[in-house]
Amino acid sequence: MLKKIIEHFISLTKIPHCSREADRLLEFLESFATERGYSVEIDEAKNLLIKRGEPKLALQAHYDMVCIGDAPNIETYIEDGWMYAKESSLGADNGIAIAMMMVLMDRGDELEFLITSDEEVGLIGASALDFELQSRYMLNLDFEDEAEVCIGCAGGADLLAMGTMDEVPVMEYCYEVSVSGLDGGHSGVDIDRGIPNAIKVLAEYLSDKPIAVSLFAGGERQNSIPASASVILTTSQELKSTDMITVKTSPIDTIKFYNSTKLIELLNSFKHGVHSYNQEFSLPDTSINLAIITAKEGEILIESSARAMSSDGLSEICQKTMTLFDRFGFEHTEQYKYPAWRPKTNEFTKIVNESMRYIFGRSEYKAIHAGLECGLISEKYPNMKFASIGPTICHPHSTREMVKLDSVDKTFEVVEEIVNKIK
Repeated sequence: MLKKIIEHFISLTKIPHCSREADRLLEFLESFATERGYSVEIDEAKNLLIKRGEPKLALQAHYDMVCIGDAPNIETYIEDGWMYAKESSLGADNGIAIAMMMVLMDRGDELEFLITSDEEVGLIGASALDFELQSRYMLNLDFEDEAEVCIGCAGGADLLAMGTMDEVPVMEYCYEVSVSGLDGGHSGVDIDRGIPNAIKVLAEYLSDKPIAVSLFAGGERQNSIPASASVILTTSQELKSTDMITVKTSPIDTIKFYNSTKLIELLNSFKHGVHSYNQEFSLPDTSINLAIITAKEGEILIESSARAMSSDGLSEICQKTMTLFDRFGFEHTEQYKYPAWRPKTNEFTKIVNESMRYIFGRSEYKAIHAGLECGLISEKYPNMKFASIGPTICHPHSTREMVKLDSVDKTFEVVEEIVNKIK
């Protein structure tokens, strides 16, 4: 069955579906399901509910992807049992799940398929979900480790800070200073892996230098650890390249420069990464990603992404960060807040765990320091039971994203086992 799943997945990679720009894939999935005799509903948030018969089980995934590098132009290749993309994110998160659903639709299985929009930019689709779901159980297919059953996840919120800089005279030298080629990674599951943050690397380099900036830009996506950052600046001293920093002379011309003292101090004071650990599940409990900075024409916008395994933890990390913004005179706002999914077992998680053991020979319950839609959806449908599984996907939200093919095959067998048991 792996061949058919991969065929469907590759067909998905040919249709652009970056977050907020996935209408073509929405139309494709609607046609695909309708042609196979399924009813299709689309709500105002562009979520899809695909259904046939009298289902007891819903499968759930999202159809947007984090586009990094050359994406949405995706060229896949396979090496040593793994699939990759050349110079871009792959979109296995969550395209592999949709490809599995497509195989089940080819068969005509009586299921609900809930495919949500804009998950990667604050779980926007799930927040506005507006369907009458029939199923008693929901299997989310957005987990990324084989032979594990996810029963809990972090909540999160995006924090924005806005500030201004005063214009100052140009100094003797003008440079473009940049950091590029870092690994990047997922701002949740990779946040504790010591991946350098390009914005922090650049801010540290600039911390002890007399500078003013014209443009400071860094980061790629709100939920990705920044892999690149650059600044155009003026200074009274010569600057040199280092192992991680590239310095190039830049023409001054008529560029305006701005006092960046507070900005650099703020960036260096920002504690990117893990703030506390969850001992029960051996994973981060609270964390924050310094995700994107855009500073030009004297206006500053800093975007960050907070995560926590509880509502109290999320409030704490958000408040700590906003206090930092206050200290440096930045205005701030919070958006796209979503709840944590509190870990617990039930009759459905036991079915999923037993199915996993049957196929893989092993299984364990896990929680994840990332956002899954189960938290939001479970609040909307309190009588439904939830679990999450998925094949092994490494380094999502980066150009290093890779999916293990035999894991895809076996995970689909687990899905089949669950479908048969729920019938």
